[in-house]
Amino acid sequence: MRGRCGKGARMGVLAALVLLLASTRWEGAKARPVAWGHLGAGSSQRARNVVMVMCDAFDGRLTFYPGNQTVSLPFINFMKRYGTVFLNAYTNSPICCPSRAAMWSGLFTHLTESWNNFKGLDPNYTTWMDLMQKHGYRTQKYGKLDYTSGHHSVSNRVEAWTRDVDFLLRQEGRPMVNLTGNKTFVRVMEEDWQNTDKAASWIRKEATNFSQPFVLYLGLNLPHPYPSPSTGENFGSSTFLTSPYWLEKVTYEAIKIPKWPPLSDMHPIDYYSSYTKNCTGQFTKKEIRDIRAFYYAMCAETDAMLGEIISALSDTGLLKRTIVLFTADHGELAMEHQQFYKMSMYEASSHVPLLVMGPSIKAHHHLSNVVSLVDIYPTMLDIARIPIPQNLSGYSLIPLLAEMAEDEVSSRRLHPTWVLSEFHGCNANSSTYMLRTDKWKYIAYSDGHSVPPQLFDLSADPDELTNIATTFPEVSHSLDKKLRSIVNYPRISASVHKYNKKQFISWKLSLGQNYSNVIANLRWHQDWLKEPRKYKDAIHRWLQMNTNE
Repeated sequence: MRGRCGKGARMGVLAALVLLLASTRWEGAKARPVAWGHLGAGSSQRARNVVMVMCDAFDGRLTFYPGNQTVSLPFINFMKRYGTVFLNAYTNSPICCPSRAAMWSGLFTHLTESWNNFKGLDPNYTTWMDLMQKHGYRTQKYGKLDYTSGHHSVSNRVEAWTRDVDFLLRQEGRPMVNLTGNKTFVRVMEEDWQNTDKAASWIRKEATNFSQPFVLYLGLNLPHPYPSPSTGENFGSSTFLTSPYWLEKVTYEAIKIPKWPPLSDMHPIDYYSSYTKNCTGQFTKKEIRDIRAFYYAMCAETDAMLGEIISALSDTGLLKRTIVLFTADHGELAMEHQQFYKMSMYEASSHVPLLVMGPSIKAHHHLSNVVSLVDIYPTMLDIARIPIPQNLSGYSLIPLLAEMAEDEVSSRRLHPTWVLSEFHGCNANSSTYMLRTDKWKYIAYSDGHSVPPQLFDLSADPDELTNIATTFPEVSHSLDKKLRSIVNYPRISASVHKYNKKQFISWKLSLGQNYSNVIANLRWHQDWLKEPRKYKDAIHRWLQMNTNE
């Protein structure tokens, strides 16, 4: 689907893919595909090619029922038919750089110390792709990476560093939608399409000639909202941008308008998040429905790019020898809990897609096990039959994904029944920790006592509207004890607090006499300039407090 194409062309591609895979006898769990071989460290088969497509801000719940009723995602559905979908996959930190640092390193955020979008991995850190290259894989990366330090705007950094300051400032413009082009306009996010073209061309022109296996990574910006181009980096609304072509893929009648509690009933961290994201004002149902519809349309465009990669593999005959993974760094709230963006442990923000398809991967298989992005590192090594380091936070997913003998599965290091996610960045005025188990989601904050925790029973309350932490104190206590056995979160919160203050002081000193002008004109300038002395004094008091911490 290069350039402009219609529904008929997309359906033709899918029909051809279905016929191809049917002819390879790729039938999944009940009958092992004859020509595909085994996976895992004990296999003597040739190592498999791997292609990973990682997008930005894709709500994982759209990949299965009922979320998948809202928008047409044919290539995700194709992967579900011929592969495995994880129903409970999570980010390890619901923001771009820290999440990607966890995925590329296999380590939890408190171990990478990627506290915000400016602080990620050292550029020389050994990733799973580096190890695969060292062991003979041909490697290639296109598009968004965003896992090393030094990216993102000054505003984004300062907002994260000053989250403990006793003030409340809007850091975003009000979210908006924008319809562009006409019903034939396909390539809305041109940068992503260009990177997709490069990846597809690499498959067709180079990967087909390799004698050794390859691993290809494609990073997409979509369906992340676009920054407003009219006001620069320091301010402006985030825009959900799409064309009529993609909006037609959305079923408006299926769009759910989320329930919002009164602002006075919000959890204190939620209120801070909603306010700083400029979402505490009035929104009509039409505004909310449009934001969600445009977001879903952006997801449809993302799906089409995934389709380009699958089609390139199919056209070259490589699909039957290649494992394909599709995932995202985090989700998108799209006005759930009166917020947009991410930076939250609610499902829309923390739940990510994870689909895997390829040789010996179980077909049409839905897995309810809780997993997270740190599991990708050991999974990649397992696919390549590279020994897995013991210091990783993640676990290989191959025992869950692949056709393996029972004795081989029993000898593996199996995934625990919980996952951990953390957040330490902007738009939340506390470090946040989520422990997700079978039906429970437990969220702890800061030092564990200054901010009340949250507990949700996702089986009874999938929209996370009722915090039952005080209703089930024994469950809360048990999960908090488990969380503390995984991470000493009060100590980590204190470390982040010290880091934020140190970084802010260093930045302030670097500006000299320009400090007052620069800080007044960051993204929060519309609020700041109303009472500049008040906000400067609040920062001064914060800097004077606990200087010996």
